[in-house]
Amino acid sequence: MPHGSATAASGAPEPHPPGMITIVLADDHEIVRAGLRLVLEAEPGFAVVSEAGDVALTERRVAAHRPRVLVLDVNMPDGSSVPAIPRLRAASPQTNIVMLTMHNDPELAREALRAGATGFVLKESAKAELIQAVRLAADGRTYLTPELGARLATEVPPPLGTPDDLSAREVEVLRLIAAGHTNNEIASQLFLSVRTVESHRAHIQQKTQKSSRAELVSYARENGLLES
Repeated sequence: MPHGSATAASGAPEPHPPGMITIVLADDHEIVRAGLRLVLEAEPGFAVVSEAGDVALTERRVAAHRPRVLVLDVNMPDGSSVPAIPRLRAASPQTNIVMLTMHNDPELAREALRAGATGFVLKESAKAELIQAVRLAADGRTYLTPELGARLATEVPPPLGTPDDLSAREVEVLRLIAAGHTNNEIASQLFLSVRTVESHRAHIQQKTQKSSRAELVSYARENGLLES
């Protein structure tokens, strides 16, 4: 049984010394969670109190343990975790959220921060970055992977008034979907990874409540998003 499993299963948070930074880990890969736990629990003052492998379980763990920090993967088996951020913050207002992802995309970072995340760290980053992000999040302070922070500072923010709060990047992806391009083709045109395009597509489907390409084409046409 993984370390901390008994506490997680019982749903009752253990008492911790004042000042301890309690953490819930949420990632769909058990081996990734194990590595993250080793990194974080080696840091003085950190305590991983529970783990989760999907969004639904993450919401239950956060509500039960009310950690100071949630380290949250973007892509989960039951969909993107970004739309769940407001619900997580509402269930446990004292919990600040550090997003952990392989997607080096400023629009995704912008969307997560708008939703209520406190930090955004790439999985390829050095472990010192994650530790710093968790410490800052525990104090309610923001941390962005430096490369993303620089790009966010120089890029034009998404336009106001897009339907269903679609980001500028999501509008770009939607237009290319409507034009019949595959995820691989969209990734090539926008200089993104295929996984990032898949993530954007999932966000678009969640926001618009449209799943098939035909529905997305109709949605884009009805909202004037096919115009240049």
